[in-house]
Amino acid sequence: MAPFLAYEDKGADTPQALPLVLVHGHPFDRTMWAPQIEAFSATRRVIAPDLRGYGASPVVPGVTPLSRFAEDLEELLDGLKAEAFVLAGLSMGGQIAMECCARFGDRVRGLVLADTSPDPETTDGRTARNDMADRLLAEGMRGYADEVLEKMVAPTAHPEVKAHVHRMMTSTAPEGAAAALRGRAERPDYRPLLTRLAVPALVVVGEDDAYTPVSDAEAMHALLPHSTLHIVRSAAHLPNLEQPTDFNKALARFLTTIDA
Repeated sequence: MAPFLAYEDKGADTPQALPLVLVHGHPFDRTMWAPQIEAFSATRRVIAPDLRGYGASPVVPGVTPLSRFAEDLEELLDGLKAEAFVLAGLSMGGQIAMECCARFGDRVRGLVLADTSPDPETTDGRTARNDMADRLLAEGMRGYADEVLEKMVAPTAHPEVKAHVHRMMTSTAPEGAAAALRGRAERPDYRPLLTRLAVPALVVVGEDDAYTPVSDAEAMHALLPHSTLHIVRSAAHLPNLEQPTDFNKALARFLTTIDA
């Protein structure tokens, strides 16, 4: 049976290096990880799916909770016979990665959490996400994309990076984005989970991230028993695209320790 999710699967699957699974954020797609797919598929298997509602994956209207995203990933990784791996997620992708740890954490050998937060949604946050879902369904993605572009990436980001980010946002189906927003409005508290994780973790954050600031990353780093914190200078919410060399160096160091 064909997999439900569209995905990229590149690089050699070898016993010397664990596969790297990359989970994108909202409202993006797997091309968000292009610099990392290119850099790391030379030495290991890299799997990067489009989440349901995004990219080339099916759009399912309604409500998509984080648990449903995690179930999709589990089914995909089962089908690809990726039994153990390093799991990396950015923003919403980081929250999905935490949900994956709750569901099938015995398969996760290392965890990368970038520009994300384990905190439960607040009352105001629930209202804001549901209101935004209504707006996207009524107006489409372009107005939202224009408004948030220079919060997603720093104003000084390279024009090609800005164009890529804007293109991902405007290409996303409003129904898929709205379903994810409604699901995230019910986000649980992942902080107790993080305190119990025994695997190595890397926490990464852009120093100018307004959505999940450095203080959030520091708090998450403090919760994780075996974590390293890396702050990416001159970057906002998407440091893997804004400063890929810096991001990749930090990720490469982390992967080397796990492979060893």
